[in-house]
Amino acid sequence: MKAKQVHEMTDKELQNKLNELKSELFFLRFKNATNQLTNPMVLVETRRDIARIKTVIRQRELAAQKANAND
Repeated sequence: MKAKQVHEMTDKELQNKLNELKSELFFLRFKNATNQLTNPMVLVETRRDIARIKTVIRQRELAAQKANAND
């Protein structure tokens, strides 16, 4: 997932995607532990996507706080 795609998503979409990626990561870890995972880079990509989404959510929270503080 590209950063541009993440920035274009709404807060609700970001939260849904974050939950989806967390559950996907959970199952990927199981597959990796049982040697059923064909491409281990999927784990890395999923973790990075989660980090990207969390970063954007946090940036929006801070921007909202700053906007409220200026009012």
